[in-house]
Amino acid sequence: MKIVTSASEIDDGCTFVPTMGALHAGHAELFKLAKHKSEFAVASIFVNPLQFDDTQDLANYPRTPDRDIEIAAESGITHLWLPTMDEIYPSEVKKLSAGELGKIYEGANRTGHFDGVVTVVSRLFELVRPKAAIFGEKDFQQLTLIRAIAKNVEIISAPTVRDKDGLALSSRNLRLSKDDREAALVIYKALTAAKNSLNLSEARIQLKKVCATEPRFELDYAEIIDEQDFSIATDSTLNSRAIIAGWLNGVRLIDNMQMKMGGQR
Repeated sequence: MKIVTSASEIDDGCTFVPTMGALHAGHAELFKLAKHKSEFAVASIFVNPLQFDDTQDLANYPRTPDRDIEIAAESGITHLWLPTMDEIYPSEVKKLSAGELGKIYEGANRTGHFDGVVTVVSRLFELVRPKAAIFGEKDFQQLTLIRAIAKNVEIISAPTVRDKDGLALSSRNLRLSKDDREAALVIYKALTAAKNSLNLSEARIQLKKVCATEPRFELDYAEIIDEQDFSIATDSTLNSRAIIAGWLNGVRLIDNMQMKMGGQR
């Protein structure tokens, strides 16, 4: 694996996996998929300040550079790009808009978050010029927005990677204590209960009912949406997905799961 600090060292046409570091087994699966898709697999590590509306959250974001390099190398990445702030934003930043979808759910309580996401992804694509890029389904709203802005880049989605007990892997899990991590399992339990429900109405009840069983989990939202446009799912929705977000001891956690009810593909 070659470590580069400038996109000028990377040829056009790679399969690209952008990250913010603090890599884990979930990222490793994205990297392996990239290597399967292409012999030219590039990953980047850049903690993008534009997608943090809270300076303390940015400061607390976990950073594990040595381990990140190990994981990237072990997972088949051919080039690990570590861009500088000046390379990504060489002059005054002109933020892109994520539109109306960027203002709901994750965007509702994180002002400007998705504007920052689409701005940095657009800039990364501009510099790297990939043929394809891979994003995980765990950040499903982000994935949907990136699909909308991608031009001449194939967007490949990868399933959420979970620990054996069901907890979705996340860089923010590093900030959870042992007890916090145990409490975080309520999210997976709620999603599973919703998926096993007989109908949409019962699924919505189960989402919130199960979340309420863990008093330490501060629920932000729990809803079942249409995957295509994030509108509220109805009985006629072809592809519905449950989405959950909240805080546990100051750590924001999100997850989602495709539902079985409706006429799914």
